Amino acid sequence: MQLLPAEKLYQRDSYLREFDAKVTRVENNEVFLDRTAFHPRPVGGLDADRGWLIVNDERVAVVDVYEKDGDVAHVVDDPSLFKPGVHVHGVIDWERRYRMMRLHTALHILAALLYEKHGARVTGSSISPEGGRADFDLSNVTDWKNALQEAVREANEIAKKCIEVRVYWLPREEAMRIPGLVKLAERMPPEVKQLRIVEIPGIDIQADEGPHVRNTCEIGEIVLEKMESKGRRRKRIYFNTKP
Repeated sequence: MQLLPAEKLYQRDSYLREFDAKVTRVENNEVFLDRTAFHPRPVGGLDADRGWLIVNDERVAVVDVYEKDGDVAHVVDDPSLFKPGVHVHGVIDWERRYRMMRLHTALHILAALLYEKHGARVTGSSISPEGGRADFDLSNVTDWKNALQEAVREANEIAKKCIEVRVYWLPREEAMRIPGLVKLAERMPPEVKQLRIVEIPGIDIQADEGPHVRNTCEIGEIVLEKMESKGRRRKRIYFNTKP
């Protein structure tokens, strides 16, 4: 019998810190659950959540989480307590998660500004609790450093407006009619009938599977840490947030 993949609770509620679930299978030190609030890497360019799975008052560390064969693998430091059917209580390392949520929403604003002003697309990104990194195609911009600095300045002004970040689902056909979402929708397997949409009204709308803050004022201040040229087309920005 083919097991269903884990229900991704974080997609419905990014602020869910604890949850109950049942083990569906165990492969070496990988534990699979019927539902999870742990966000796996590399979805959305974010690093994996960390935390704990509690079984019969025994607390086991979750040291990595990643996508595997369409499911979510929770790598634990001691798999001996887990077997199919066992009930667990999951606890997210919230401080780690929340830092990445703030950085993730900040990146959406930066990317939207650079695309609107310069037609610059994100060609790669990475977010960890330590900070964010993003590559933009700024090949048509002469003063690319000024463009990045200006985007950070404007992003901070937008964040201060305390705009509600909306998360909702749209049928695939409807999502494909929204400019900017078509490419992602076409890459999705045919069986994916609904797309998760993250919208910052008036600023950005994207098909996105990762966790975000509920309001832009939670981002805090976006800090530009470093800029690098990775060739004619690719310009890299390192950024962080502080309260």
